[in-house]
Amino acid sequence: MSDRIVLQGVSARGTHGVLDFEKRDGQTFLVDVTMECDLSAAGRTDDLAATVNYAEVADDVVARITGPSFDLIERLAEVVADDVLRHDLVDRVEVVVHKPEAPVGHPFTDVQVAVVRDNAARVVVALGSNLGDRGETLHAAVGALRVLPGLTVTAVSALVETDPVGGPEQPPYLNAVVVGRSTLPPDELLAALHAIEADHGRTREIRWGARTLDLDLVQHGVPGGRREVTSDAAELTLPHPRASERAFVLVPWLDADPRATLRVGPGPDGIRRVSDLLTDLDRSGVRPGPRWEQS
Repeated sequence: MSDRIVLQGVSARGTHGVLDFEKRDGQTFLVDVTMECDLSAAGRTDDLAATVNYAEVADDVVARITGPSFDLIERLAEVVADDVLRHDLVDRVEVVVHKPEAPVGHPFTDVQVAVVRDNAARVVVALGSNLGDRGETLHAAVGALRVLPGLTVTAVSALVETDPVGGPEQPPYLNAVVVGRSTLPPDELLAALHAIEADHGRTREIRWGARTLDLDLVQHGVPGGRREVTSDAAELTLPHPRASERAFVLVPWLDADPRATLRVGPGPDGIRRVSDLLTDLDRSGVRPGPRWEQS
């Protein structure tokens, strides 16, 4: 059995629920978090860096409880679990959300929703399209990513419309970023992305030319984490060599993951926050796009 860190009864008021008065008045929620991880290094070294700071986890839980409203506590449990799994040391997490004031209509003690999620490499996929029905193509591509075996999509950015960068004269793009967890090795994930592109008529006759669908693997693993993969291979360079220069990638990525980081050089000093990278870029060619099409 794995070592565990258990954080029980984190409590705050939130506005999660389907009914109008739940969103208006709010109620108390409690969250339990059980993290399975290898704590042997922390036990040997007495070093906080070798374990998970449960105070930070508690801060994240409270931020989710008090943050934007969800209809379902199932969704609340899901986003809390994904927050916990940002810690590379955690191999598996169980999140239990308690809603003791739920409008059940009968005497009761508690309502609980429990989810168990396994960790994997956090991956970032950039999407783009500037031919055909761009919005429909990106909507279909996100749908394909959601059902791709070995990939769990955890966040999808809003759409942005962007001016083309490089290449011949061509129409503007719609761009988005998908963040998820992947058990697939980088080369297998890239092959799956190329297959989705091909399904939507993607061709590669002209470099940086117009395309029906572009899916780029930007990053595989949290920078500095034990699941991070870097590569200088011509067929797959990780992280993407031009991601730090592309506002049309960084703007939607920051929307999908406000705490995102990107490796721009070797070692710990080569890791930058995406928000900081954006301060040095011209974002004038990136503007809000249309709303996502409904399924």
